[in-house]
Amino acid sequence: MIDDQIKYYRRNLPHYHPANATFFVTFRLAGSLPSEAIARLKEERVRDEELLLKIEDEKVRKQKMAEQHERYFSKFDEMLDKAVNSQSWLKDERIADMVAEAMCFRDKKVYDLLAYCIMPNHVHVVFTVERSATSLYKALQSLKAYTAGKANKILLNNGAFWQHESYDHVVRDGKELERIIDYVLHNPVKAGLVSSQEQWKWNYCRK
Repeated sequence: MIDDQIKYYRRNLPHYHPANATFFVTFRLAGSLPSEAIARLKEERVRDEELLLKIEDEKVRKQKMAEQHERYFSKFDEMLDKAVNSQSWLKDERIADMVAEAMCFRDKKVYDLLAYCIMPNHVHVVFTVERSATSLYKALQSLKAYTAGKANKILLNNGAFWQHESYDHVVRDGKELERIIDYVLHNPVKAGLVSSQEQWKWNYCRK
């Protein structure tokens, strides 16, 4: 189904991009996770979805799918937090500062920035896109292309910087938004990098 308000994109993950929505997005460095680990996780997700699609009650099926989607992301994010031997260019303060500046520069121009956290090998960001249904895709494409080019110049590299695929989730207002922003800011604590979220330099939340 594709119309002026809703678009579905599929590469390795399904994406639901309505207009006038708030999104929780996670994108990671190229090579940050072994391809075989990602393949196993995707196979698990597909098996679970095939079972859930057999549920006849639509309300129950949607609820179970949402729960399964959240479990999938939790496993994915935990893998990133534990991937100590993977690419971690975002540990470089020059890179992390540049990515933070690029995200903040787009605030009020491309999206309304609500929160972000820059981890050693991935980035969590929460923002609202108010224009067309394609705005999220274009915003991420522009942000990742710009920061990849700047990072490669700093690192004297010329290969892929970001993994092409990103995780995105439409956020409802209220408690879900509060819960996700808390998750984003708490990520460095969960990963054992700091003892409190205030200690992490690359956290941001709109007050």
